[in-house]
Amino acid sequence: MRAVKRVFALTARNIKEIFRDPISLVFLFALPILMEILFYFLFSQQTDQFKMAYLAPAMVGFSNAFLSLFLGLLIAMDRGTAFMSRLFTTEVRPAEYLASYALAVLPLGMAQTVVMMLIGGIIDTSLWCVGMVYALLASVLVSLFFTVIGLFLGSVCNEKSVGGVASVVITGQSVLSAMWFPIEGMSEGFKIFLTVLPFRNVALLMQNVFYPATFDSVGKPLLILLAYCVLFAVVSALLFKKKMKD
Repeated sequence: MRAVKRVFALTARNIKEIFRDPISLVFLFALPILMEILFYFLFSQQTDQFKMAYLAPAMVGFSNAFLSLFLGLLIAMDRGTAFMSRLFTTEVRPAEYLASYALAVLPLGMAQTVVMMLIGGIIDTSLWCVGMVYALLASVLVSLFFTVIGLFLGSVCNEKSVGGVASVVITGQSVLSAMWFPIEGMSEGFKIFLTVLPFRNVALLMQNVFYPATFDSVGKPLLILLAYCVLFAVVSALLFKKKMKD
């Protein structure tokens, strides 16, 4: 019970830190919204890749990718201040630190999902179906994935380097998810390469829940993302614990 109280106390503190930088919050939502609307009206008549049924779910993953940068910076900045040093002398455990950061950021990911899907539904009313409910549920895992990536980046990078490393994650979600281009004409080897990485599975999970689910279409991407979440969560906890001992 005391551990739960500590986690919620730290979460409240982290939420306050997040809202002290409203410009970053605006950027977190404004850029994906602008891109979703712009790309739809520019390219939806030219290729199905930019139809809202494909674009809106894929944009959920792209917008959530910024959570890794957002959270990584928050943790890295805290690690560079006396605040974190003082907390290391308390009873708080590494898992509790990381849980408090995750709980502070996850609602932002869910809010991004709701905004992306609402805008998509306003533009294309065919999105208003039971698939949107499934997409909102699936997005919890997507938000969690990019949250644990942010935990990992904040644990290994300092304030100066986390931005550059996080940009690789954002670029990976943009390019390696194949959200902007079809992959049918690519070699089988490259298709397998994309499937092994988490980014393609983020887009597939969000897009495929709008259609009758099969293991290959929904189950496989879900399990791959779960595996990556567990992997990065465990590694982040171990690294954070090592930082505390150092």
